[in-house]
Amino acid sequence: MEMIVMQLALFVLSLFLGVELITKVPPTLHTPLMSGTNAISGITLVGAVIAAGAGDNASGLVHGLGFIAVVMATVNVIGGYLVTNRMLAMFKRKN
Repeated sequence: MEMIVMQLALFVLSLFLGVELITKVPPTLHTPLMSGTNAISGITLVGAVIAAGAGDNASGLVHGLGFIAVVMATVNVIGGYLVTNRMLAMFKRKN
């Protein structure tokens, strides 16, 4: 029980820290930072695939949450690359 409380406290603290950090970043830096965090999203995707393919002793809830995590991390990675591609296209010379 103590472990769950500690993990929830850590999760809530991370949420507050994340919101504080994101609100302090100027809007002009959001796109470059997003393209830089695609590597972190890739690591999240690997963890989600591991969770989705957990062993036979895992419950259906673990497999379901793992699948949802895989889908969300994939959308995040693809969206990040699309935004980065669009940002880089703005700097190309027009012929």
